[in-house]
Amino acid sequence: MNRNLVYVVGLGPGNAQFLTAQARAALQNADVLCGYTVYIDLVRPLFPEKEVYATGMTREIDRCRWALEKAQRSKTVALVCSGDAGVYGMASPLLELAGNYPDVEVEIVPGLTAALSGGAVLGAPLAHDFCVISLSDRLTPWAVIEKRLACAAAGDFCVALYNPSSRGRADYLAKAVRVLLTNGKHPETVCGIVRNIGRDGQTARLLTLAELESTSVDMFTTVYIGNDATQNLRGRMVTPRGYHGV
Repeated sequence: MNRNLVYVVGLGPGNAQFLTAQARAALQNADVLCGYTVYIDLVRPLFPEKEVYATGMTREIDRCRWALEKAQRSKTVALVCSGDAGVYGMASPLLELAGNYPDVEVEIVPGLTAALSGGAVLGAPLAHDFCVISLSDRLTPWAVIEKRLACAAAGDFCVALYNPSSRGRADYLAKAVRVLLTNGKHPETVCGIVRNIGRDGQTARLLTLAELESTSVDMFTTVYIGNDATQNLRGRMVTPRGYHGV
């Protein structure tokens, strides 16, 4: 018997090898796949027989509403997103709307978010306390982002930056670096960048915070800023956990 069910599925970085077993099972169980066009294109080859519903950017609420309405008609829907469904993903907007569809069950399926998959490429940059901050001000005012950056610097957190730049925000990473420097981060802080995490053309490099200020990146890049203890160990970005001092 069909269930009135929406899976919200985090796909990870993109390649099929990064799909969790739970995510793959949810996609297999679904009657319909729903999501942003780019992410549907990633999974369509794995399930060519599935019905799909895809839309472009800025249509997140439309996709959530479509998924819930489809599930209400005794269909099992997989609403997909990149990374983890609950980290800048579709779990939040879907659950905000789900109260209007009491007959629909919702199951959140976690995935591998960019901070973790990119961190593995660099080494171990997030081995101690860290935070993740998006530099996109499409949904969050820049003043709020700036405050969060300042707090992260003052607390000496390692930081993973999502959405560091775009055509309309070419200088946002440089602005973020200046906020971090002003609030306690040192110019020689070890940093790293990874582009196209887990996809064709993946690249990575280490650099200092001072160098990062003048480095060009794009929306496909995740940026890592270390804490005072982070080191470059033979080309790997490593933040010590502190075991040697115990």
